[in-house]
Amino acid sequence: MARKTKADTPRPRRRTFWLRSLAALAVCATAAGGLAAYRAADDEPQERPVTVDEASRLALSRLNLFQASPVAVTLTAAEGGGVDVRVEGVVDYRTRRGTGRYQVTGANGPLDHGLVVWDAGGLGLAPEPAGAGGPAWQQAERIPRQGWSPRTYTADPLDAGLQLIVQLGADRPDNPLLLAQSGARLLGHDRIDGRGYDRFAGPRAQGAAPDGERSPLTYWVDGDGGLRRVTMRMPGLGTPATVDFAGRDDTAKLPEAPWLTG
Repeated sequence: MARKTKADTPRPRRRTFWLRSLAALAVCATAAGGLAAYRAADDEPQERPVTVDEASRLALSRLNLFQASPVAVTLTAAEGGGVDVRVEGVVDYRTRRGTGRYQVTGANGPLDHGLVVWDAGGLGLAPEPAGAGGPAWQQAERIPRQGWSPRTYTADPLDAGLQLIVQLGADRPDNPLLLAQSGARLLGHDRIDGRGYDRFAGPRAQGAAPDGERSPLTYWVDGDGGLRRVTMRMPGLGTPATVDFAGRDDTAKLPEAPWLTG
């Protein structure tokens, strides 16, 4: 199988959207993932500022995600024009590295697929060897350095989603008072796979007006501060990018950026 070069590797089309304050929002916020279908509970509240208890659970959720890692994660992002990207993989917040398989799908079916590895500084794409099986992190270890097409993060929805993922875990809790003062709000109660979650609008970016628009990030957090889902709205796209966390993966051993080794 001929190796793809960086020029040959298809990339999702770039689309300009909100990204400037992503890091500030992700550092302040906590989230929950899940692409599983969910239903609204009967006791849907009116939108309001978070209580002390809600802010405290929100503040713990990034730490809980960090302590649970490596965790299984799924990202879905719309590219516009009927093109969607899906990544299924594992992320380790102790090293801030993730590895997974990606698939790009259009209106008429699959357009591209392969392996993706990402960290705090950028990502790399590579074709998956034909007939390869096993976890994506095992396949990534077998691809030589020259087989990867690395790049720094761009404004592509795929890049923005992967960058958001690595920012979500933290080795210490956030300040609940600052979360509440920064505009975090309770939006409702949902059930995902039979478990109840509170749905929160995240805090606004640092420097945003107190009466400004709601944060583009929405989080699902359970009663113990566990993260389940986070969604991110992108200007010009009707469907937000969605991140689903599916629990700890004890088997995963994530490689370093493979284009820097081997």
